[in-house]
Amino acid sequence: MKVFKFGGASIKDAAGIKNVASILGRFKGEQLVIIVSAMGKTTNALEEVVAAHAKSDGRAQELYDAVKERHYEIMRELFDAGDEVFTSVNDTFVEGEWVIEEDPAENYDYMYDQIVCMGELVSSKIVSAYLNKVGLQTHWLDARDVVATDNTYREGWVIWEKTKANAQREVGPLLAAGGFVLTQGFIGSTSENFTTTLGREGSDYSAAIFSYCLDAEGMFIWKDVPGVLNADPRLFENVIKLDRLSYREAIEMTYYGASVIHPKTIKPLQNKNIPLFVKSFIDPDGAGTEISSDSEETYPPIVMVEKNQSLLHISTLDYSFVAEHHMARLFNKLADLRLFVNMMQNTAISFSICVPTVSDRVERFIREISDEFKVKREDGLELMTIRHFTPETLENLKKGKIVLYEERIRETMQLVMRSIPPIQRREN
Repeated sequence: MKVFKFGGASIKDAAGIKNVASILGRFKGEQLVIIVSAMGKTTNALEEVVAAHAKSDGRAQELYDAVKERHYEIMRELFDAGDEVFTSVNDTFVEGEWVIEEDPAENYDYMYDQIVCMGELVSSKIVSAYLNKVGLQTHWLDARDVVATDNTYREGWVIWEKTKANAQREVGPLLAAGGFVLTQGFIGSTSENFTTTLGREGSDYSAAIFSYCLDAEGMFIWKDVPGVLNADPRLFENVIKLDRLSYREAIEMTYYGASVIHPKTIKPLQNKNIPLFVKSFIDPDGAGTEISSDSEETYPPIVMVEKNQSLLHISTLDYSFVAEHHMARLFNKLADLRLFVNMMQNTAISFSICVPTVSDRVERFIREISDEFKVKREDGLELMTIRHFTPETLENLKKGKIVLYEERIRETMQLVMRSIPPIQRREN
């Protein structure tokens, strides 16, 4: 049994869904569990719905209707009028409308999960229906019946033993009946049956959860790139495909921001020595990248860039030393807000951290420590991490940048940088 994961880019339109069906047709007769994300950019659109509903500005339903219409357009290209998939998808969208019709929940993250999950639920119903239409028998499964989490909304923690039991109970009989099993990435459920999400871009992690719980032979992520590259091709030229990676190197890359794989994906696979293959849905015959324990440890420079970073310079109001009890309070607050620290440095009277610019969380953090600390905030930064760097690589990457902080740990260099604005010619 193998686990396949298709992201939003692979099913962004009718042509993409047809291409996915073509790829899966090569595996007809095999045991596959297929994980799909929301269709391209749907999660972003649903996040706008959540924000509008929280503000009660009257735009939530309008934005939600636009998301619905985009899906109906795709369905009209794939199915005949009157196909039962239209009713099934409409019923799912209605569940989201129930949330929008209510007053905004006090817990923003809870409300977020109940609305944003619609993207995966709807896309999976459309893809499943199309696969069945073209003769690829597919059983649709609600991932919330399998992935059990705590009630940490927007970043649910998996309850592994319960999830494993659920997976074996729910998936096993479907595979035994023949055909594929198709379910959603990104979502889970609490013991009270409230929907949770596993963190942004969490569908990779979902695939790893199913792989672990079902003892998969291998996990395959289908992307719009030929495999794992040593840098983002949207930012750099002459990037190199890495044919093989060790679990350790993959974990380091994802920890430091490599977007090709979700950071939590590797550990469940490593625990059971399940290989991960990153393949191209554009070129299915390409070799891709294999991630396993049986890989070389010699690599070219690997560059990860995380944009939208904020640098927070924290100091005590009375200019006293930043002591251990201060640090304890700061880190407890960071943990409460789930604000991830990418880099940190301290002096006698100040403490600086680089964090993602998640506006509501950064602002809350600053506000909730203001009784004891003052904070200087710098936005619009990027964090660049270079693994296996060379002096020449560093010199080239620093061009056109102002380096605010840098830190070296063995073979890893991290730089917090700001772009140098171009000099403008004065107009006469």
